[in-house]
Amino acid sequence: MSDIVFLSNVRLSFPHLAEPQKQVNEATGATRISYNAEFLMPQEHPGFQQFMARYAALALDKWKEHANTVMGMIQNDRKTRCFGQGSEKVNKKTFLPYDGYAGNVFITAGRDTAPQMIQADGSPVEPSNTMAYQALARKMYGGCRVNAAVKPWPQDNKHGRGIRCDLIAVQFAGDDTAFGEGAVDASNLFGSVAGASHAGFGIAPAMPAAPFGGLPSFLA
Repeated sequence: MSDIVFLSNVRLSFPHLAEPQKQVNEATGATRISYNAEFLMPQEHPGFQQFMARYAALALDKWKEHANTVMGMIQNDRKTRCFGQGSEKVNKKTFLPYDGYAGNVFITAGRDTAPQMIQADGSPVEPSNTMAYQALARKMYGGCRVNAAVKPWPQDNKHGRGIRCDLIAVQFAGDDTAFGEGAVDASNLFGSVAGASHAGFGIAPAMPAAPFGGLPSFLA
């Protein structure tokens, strides 16, 4: 069984791909950076089924006869696992699941170095190719569709036992409705101001554009 799980045509959420997310440990003051994202899909999605099968195999190999017990502990503590039901991801302001989560499952994947970006033709762009990498990464927004390669692994260290997931590569697969309310238009709350000049408050007239030959003559 391959270590890599391929997630085809899933929704992207909370992406930190162009720039890493920075988290400060309150106890130590240390800053941890992570390139990460969440991937949403129906529970019957083949990629999620493959992920869960891989998780079970990893748990059995790692914890042997205790695998079922450990997996039960992980299931009961959301902080120890990188997957879950969308209903678990509740907005603390609205007390409702975040956009796109209701009725779906999610997988969270990340790493401390930038993942590969895959172009439309299937060829990779490495992070060292800064301009091309950033162009692809910034194309991916919360709500768009992507293909992703992730690698689950069992955690068993001083921080406890759990199941985590490395983010290997991401490919933009198509546009979809962006998550969140987007920009708010409040223009309908305003009317005209009596006596106000259309030119604005003390705004100087625009400087004439520079000709192709250089600066305007009075600035040369």
